[in-house]
Amino acid sequence: MDLSEKSRQSRLPSFLYSPSATRTLGLQRVLSRNPSSPSPPPSNGASSPGSFLIQAPREPGKIEMYSPMFYAACTAGGIASCGLTHMAVTPLDLVKCNMQIDPSKYKSITSGFGVLLREQGPRGFFRGWVPTLLGYSAQGACKFGFYEFFKKYYSDIAGPEYAAKYKTLIYLAGSASAEVIADVALCPMEAVKVRVQTQPGFARGLSDGFPKFVKSEGYLGLYKGLVPLWGRQIPYTMMKFASFETIVELIYKYSIPTPKDQCSKPLQLTVSFAGGYIAGVFCAVVSHPADNLVSFLNNAKGATVGDAVKKLGLWGLFTRGLPLRIVMIGTLTGAQWGIYDAFKVFVGLPTTGGVAPAAATPELAQLKASA
Repeated sequence: MDLSEKSRQSRLPSFLYSPSATRTLGLQRVLSRNPSSPSPPPSNGASSPGSFLIQAPREPGKIEMYSPMFYAACTAGGIASCGLTHMAVTPLDLVKCNMQIDPSKYKSITSGFGVLLREQGPRGFFRGWVPTLLGYSAQGACKFGFYEFFKKYYSDIAGPEYAAKYKTLIYLAGSASAEVIADVALCPMEAVKVRVQTQPGFARGLSDGFPKFVKSEGYLGLYKGLVPLWGRQIPYTMMKFASFETIVELIYKYSIPTPKDQCSKPLQLTVSFAGGYIAGVFCAVVSHPADNLVSFLNNAKGATVGDAVKKLGLWGLFTRGLPLRIVMIGTLTGAQWGIYDAFKVFVGLPTTGGVAPAAATPELAQLKASA
């Protein structure tokens, strides 16, 4: 079988699957090998010892964990996960934002949909879908990709024993670090989205809304809501990842008698969705006050946090639009984890959660064996 035929059988470029140690060894042998001496052909589909081109895996679990290809796959899964789901719930988000900005007009979920239908027609339900798709795709790429990176990074710093003992702290630190970066990517599109959705006549969408926003408030105005966005998204993401990891671990421990690695992929993805939905409910409650602030600041030119608190009141800050957001975020988070883990399964990676941190598992096993 020639190399081109092998490459067609791979899902992703085959050279990226090679472990760094194998690539280094292959390179050394290539450099030291006599060019005139032919290399023996590989047997049983394996690569030759002197080659650093290794056939891509065809079975699940063959992508090297925590390799560059692993993080690339997680980043791609995050794009699909966040971008598609946020775009799909644009109608709910539209009503929620307007309930936060103009509660006298948008008094409830049902009446809010009725107002939108009467004033803007069916097309109005998806107003702002383009900045939503682009903004949350960028956020998802950074959120999931960097979470996996920081989770491994902090586990290695803590060491095997402490990584297992304080795994929840590692989930919290990893997700918070990732979200700081992710919100910088999201903030400009979020600002345009809110303005388009809550100010009728401001713009039809991103193409005319973005230049109009920049002309009005400058490029720095796109990041006016960054601090409130951090205030909303960092607690949300910390709750999203830490509670999901914990819930999934508890489901496999107490509700499913079969070990995770022996469960079918559909069952594992069902656990991912269920764990994500439950985590989403907690996320909505924790991050809702800051969500109200973001909507208020991005809607009103020159507004401050003090103006928002004064107008909304503390009770309104915590409760206005909350029931709708619980439904929206619960569904959204469940779907995100389902899509993300489905993508990981598709490219040959295990689903998220249910096991101890990767950095701790082998070493702890050796410690227990020697004890």
